[in-house]
Amino acid sequence: MALFGLFGSKSREEKEALNQGLEKTKKGIFEKLSRAVVGKSRVDEDTLDDIEEALIASDIGVETTLRIIERLEERVSRDKFMDSNELNSILKEEIEALLNIDENYKGEIPFDFSKKPFVILVVGVNGVGKTTTIGKLASRLKNSGYSVVLGAADTFRAAAVDQLTIWSERAGVPIVKQAMGSDPASVAYDTVASAISQNADVVLIDTAGRLHNKVNLMNELTKIRNVMRKLIPDAPHEVLLVLDGSTGQNAFLQAKEFTKATDVTALAVTKLDGTAKGGVVIGISDQFKIPVKFIGVGEKIDDLQLFNKKEFVESLF
Repeated sequence: MALFGLFGSKSREEKEALNQGLEKTKKGIFEKLSRAVVGKSRVDEDTLDDIEEALIASDIGVETTLRIIERLEERVSRDKFMDSNELNSILKEEIEALLNIDENYKGEIPFDFSKKPFVILVVGVNGVGKTTTIGKLASRLKNSGYSVVLGAADTFRAAAVDQLTIWSERAGVPIVKQAMGSDPASVAYDTVASAISQNADVVLIDTAGRLHNKVNLMNELTKIRNVMRKLIPDAPHEVLLVLDGSTGQNAFLQAKEFTKATDVTALAVTKLDGTAKGGVVIGISDQFKIPVKFIGVGEKIDDLQLFNKKEFVESLF
């Protein structure tokens, strides 16, 4: 039971959706880069300074930008002469080298389905598209023949439970939920127990996205992890952090806080279609050394795509 349509090489429709979804980012980056190299016959120190400003303005982040510039400086020093026409191909190479992906699945399948049920704990602040990402992923997995159970462990917001319930109905997958204000760890435990009894393939558990008190967040996620391990010793198998790409540098701050609070193993970056700040994907992947597994490039169900760094960079350039 393979997921080549979902997690393998992209179809033409998916590539078109990716290109359209990254249009604002592409336009923003290249307008800035074009101004940096216009009228230049070669890439010199002044050009590199202009490129640096352009990359920082594209929300790639200061540290990652400096890393890219250092590599460009090495190339210029080594090759002695580099014209502006070579810049795109070299930038593509350097940016692609900075992007982290999970090498274990080689672009075909993002989860180890030999572990059954495969438990995914989904974290992120409210409003980033966390619940929608869970719903879209559940729907696509179900359509690919996998059995999925959802857990509504964000019990602090009635809207979160209601929204996940709607997605469970839309996707045709069962959901485990309790009354608002219930113990999130109890919901997580019941969800895993239900998945085991149903012999389900995947468990997706939504969590509360409160960052105003990091200690509470850390304690809550630790408790959820501990109770699930009473049933499955190595659960969760994935901790997926969902970030809103349109928030730019704020997404860096969220990633920083959540990586302190729990062991984040994968990233999903949403809402890239509505922003020129898609460069944040590059910076976050580089700085946190966490593989990007999914990107959201639109509202449709198919617009949650498996992240392919080569196709992402090709689309940008």
